[in-house]
Amino acid sequence: MVRADCHAVRVGQNVPVSESGGRRPKVDLAHRLRPMSGRDPHEPHRAATPLELLFDLTFVIAFGVAASQFAHMLATGHVGGGLAGFSFATFAVSWAWINFSWFASAYDTDDWVYRVTTMLQMVGVLVLALGIPQVFASIADGAHVDSRALVAGYVVMRIAMVIQWLRAARQDPDRRAACLTYAVTITVAQLGWVAIAIVNTSLGITFALFAVMIGLEVTGPLLAEKRMGGTPWHAHHIAERNGLLTIIALGEGVVGTVASLSAVVAEQGWSTDAVLVAVAGTGLTFGMWWVYFVMPAADLLHAHRDRSFGYGYLHIAVFGSIVATGAGLHAAADSIEHRSALSSVATVLAVAVPVGAYVGAVFGTYLLLTHAWDGFYGSVVLMALAVLGGAVALAAAGVSTPLCLLVVTAAPAAAVCGFELSGHRRTAETLAEELDRRP
Repeated sequence: MVRADCHAVRVGQNVPVSESGGRRPKVDLAHRLRPMSGRDPHEPHRAATPLELLFDLTFVIAFGVAASQFAHMLATGHVGGGLAGFSFATFAVSWAWINFSWFASAYDTDDWVYRVTTMLQMVGVLVLALGIPQVFASIADGAHVDSRALVAGYVVMRIAMVIQWLRAARQDPDRRAACLTYAVTITVAQLGWVAIAIVNTSLGITFALFAVMIGLEVTGPLLAEKRMGGTPWHAHHIAERNGLLTIIALGEGVVGTVASLSAVVAEQGWSTDAVLVAVAGTGLTFGMWWVYFVMPAADLLHAHRDRSFGYGYLHIAVFGSIVATGAGLHAAADSIEHRSALSSVATVLAVAVPVGAYVGAVFGTYLLLTHAWDGFYGSVVLMALAVLGGAVALAAAGVSTPLCLLVVTAAPAAAVCGFELSGHRRTAETLAEELDRRP
């Protein structure tokens, strides 16, 4: 099947002769309507399209706002409320991106209707991002959760997704049941989100209703893919898309650190603490990047398509933990500037906890794709967690926060060393076994 981001040759047209004597096909450069019949899941050289990369840029803004608001809540001592608001915002952003990416992997036609509908989803992301501060502020007040703007942006994104699924249901009759299942479950979920936003009840009831709606959201793909025939998503394309968003989320760690430290440097000049936090932020970001890309997710996912749900859903934790790490680094910079209510131990925990969650989530995706426990990687994860625990213990002993953050940076570095020294051979052996075992 021809890639959606390439332009198909019109059948029956004259083919011009190239200078070398060969016949060069004419190409159609117009983005006319094309049937949404489904992409080839085994299509060679499938890669992210320029439209997908443009779409991802809106999520840079959403992740940045969520991290900034979380850091502010941490600095003012509202740890529990900040975590609740951040979890809700992260799910909304990540889930909307995941749904779009998996749909695009199966049905990207790149015609003008598809492009315009994608632009509508981008508008929804921006509206959602503008609504994130209201969610955090209302939680800090303690009365209720003001999610109206966030829900409005989310619903815009999801209704645009319903339009895409209905179009696919009409033009791909073989997979109509799966497409309609997606459309129906998304629509029902949006009605629920709107009702919650309108009712605007207490914190406890609101988050209980949030949990119910999240359960409904994640059930839709399970029904569509497992009970209704599924869709032709492309394993290597999905793995690349997740990797790209991981890099975007990691960029938030660097941007957040630099942005917050710039204020410190502007007021106080370059201090040892500022330099150490900058080095820790960069080293931590690089180490987390390296940890993510040691896993051959594309080949494993291609060999076992039935294992896609654990892989896809766990990436919500991957993305969230990365962005939370950026927020923790931002809070550390606030601590240096003496604008934080967090103690030294709490500040180090704000970085160490999401880093530990990230290492565990990445290892979890490996387990879910291989369905095999690897004691070596288990020990690597434990070693990384021990390093993080050591950083917290040093903070409790009175060691400065910047030095403790350098110790935190050693956690992903330890995981990387374990892979490069021995783990790469074990991973290669596991991959070979999985490929030989595939149906």
